[in-house]
Amino acid sequence: MSGGPLSGVKVVDLTTVVVGPICTRTLADYGAEVIKVEAPGGDLLRTMAQGSRNPGMSGKFINFNRNKRSIVLDIKNPDGLAALHRLIEKADVFVSNVRPEALTRAGLDHASLAKKNPRLIHCSILAFGRGGRYYNRPAYDPIVQSLSGVAGTLERATGEPRFVPMVMSDHTTGLIAAQCIGFALYRREKTGQGEAIDVPMLENMASFVSSEHLGATTFDPPVGPTGDNRLLSPDYRPLPTKDGYITVGPNTNQQAFAFFDAIGRPELKTDPRFDSAASRTKNAAAYFVVRKEGLAQRTTAEWLEIFDKADVPAARYNTIDDLLTDPHLGDVGFFQPEDHPSEGRIRRSRRANTFSGGERQTETHAPTLGEHTDAILASAGYSEAEIEKMRASGAVR
Repeated sequence: MSGGPLSGVKVVDLTTVVVGPICTRTLADYGAEVIKVEAPGGDLLRTMAQGSRNPGMSGKFINFNRNKRSIVLDIKNPDGLAALHRLIEKADVFVSNVRPEALTRAGLDHASLAKKNPRLIHCSILAFGRGGRYYNRPAYDPIVQSLSGVAGTLERATGEPRFVPMVMSDHTTGLIAAQCIGFALYRREKTGQGEAIDVPMLENMASFVSSEHLGATTFDPPVGPTGDNRLLSPDYRPLPTKDGYITVGPNTNQQAFAFFDAIGRPELKTDPRFDSAASRTKNAAAYFVVRKEGLAQRTTAEWLEIFDKADVPAARYNTIDDLLTDPHLGDVGFFQPEDHPSEGRIRRSRRANTFSGGERQTETHAPTLGEHTDAILASAGYSEAEIEKMRASGAVR
């Protein structure tokens, strides 16, 4: 089946939309067996995202739910809830982004589940951490981007509050949750005991922003304002060339001095504003203006050739569409074709990281709603008659 580093790890996935599915997709990509438990209506992302060939199979859902199996359980039905409990009793990891009070009412809190499965890793992905006044409020990515200061960094840079046009809080927190589960599995190998993990979105994103932008207010009293003036400069962006855009990153003295030579400004190497990394950081706004003015002199292709020879970090500017034809991504086979049993020919991105000890050998398609219900129940010990009875009652689909 799987040769990835998480081979043999069984995960019950009670998550929806992005933050949880990113976590469990990461676990699945690296070998875990992930059972995606869906309500009768299915994961909201099946229908709310743009672009699909068939109802319930949006492009986003396909991208976030590969290498998983789907079972439909109505956990408001006692038999459906009992089936979920039985699956968790045999699992290594249970992941949810359900609000904790609802988990407790269903007996799905860690204290209840650990009585029958003391080795269980119980991961709750929360909007807000326990003990705070926002705890148990609902939230999606833009709520967290707004509260955590992500939108505030864009206001400092552009003059108006904006969201990063990706569900960045969801992605970041989902990846951190997968990381924390890996930590807990490692500790379980040493102790034999499972544990509960809380992964709150706000606190993780506030940590992200403050790590970058707490800056001079790290000190008490502060020695300056918040914010990294380089990252908040309006010219910290792809810059125009004669025929397009380019991004450069000359940070060391060697790189910066080579850049000054390339744009015909060698005198800047001894300019006290730019003669060291510290001075260029202090005078970031002026340094970015120098970059902007210099790069306007040539085409993108000309600059890339010059900077490659001078060993100055530089890259062309890719649109979203350009990713599909980027030569490096083509070299490494980043986008791979797949024949999906219900959706036909699709394009999928491969997992980015590699392990010399072995990789997942079998890639499986994102499941249709309830595609594996019968097989999963049968592996949990249910007879055909029991499954049919549960189907008739609406407990499963």
